[in-house]
Amino acid sequence: MAELMTDRSSPPTLGAVMRGIRSRNGWTLKEMSAKSGIPVSTLSKVEHDRLTLSYDKLQQVSQRLKIRMSDLFAEDEEESSPRVTGRRSIGTVERAARVTTDNYDYHYLCTDLRQKRMIPILTRIRAHSASEFGELVRHQGEEFIYVLEGRIEVHSEFYDPVTLDVGQGIYLDSSMGHAYVVADGFEEALVLGVCSSADDGLMDSLMSLHG
Repeated sequence: MAELMTDRSSPPTLGAVMRGIRSRNGWTLKEMSAKSGIPVSTLSKVEHDRLTLSYDKLQQVSQRLKIRMSDLFAEDEEESSPRVTGRRSIGTVERAARVTTDNYDYHYLCTDLRQKRMIPILTRIRAHSASEFGELVRHQGEEFIYVLEGRIEVHSEFYDPVTLDVGQGIYLDSSMGHAYVVADGFEEALVLGVCSSADDGLMDSLMSLHG
């Protein structure tokens, strides 16, 4: 009985989400493969939770099926009242969704949990100046950044730049323009960030920054 209750409260996997999309549209695996550009064999493994999709492939599915990226991370809302799910996720770099940009290497952690209130991201920073970084970044919500390796400079729209060493962090309003760059004397820096928002669509907001 305890095992059945645990299964019922567990959030759907990517495989369950993909099966649901296919079922709602009445598509066969072959039809969904043609529409999404993902091979039938790969789709079958994803639906049976034997394989996951990289960020690039998830973006491809989102664009070709004309659905929001966040829909692939969406949890079914069967109940409107708060409930204790007991859910958890162990985040590892190996299982992270990887996104590479000119300034950062992102590793989105715990992507098996849908509709998270917080999005943990391990980020390697490469840009060495605000001019190299380019336009300041803005998105909804708030965030906390904690330095794990190296030293960083935090540039923001309303404050003078501040330098953070290993073991130091900063909490800020994400809608304020901001940028993290590597401080002098270091080639790269590694930070752990947590983005949070009370509004739906935080994942979409973050993903839109990557083009």
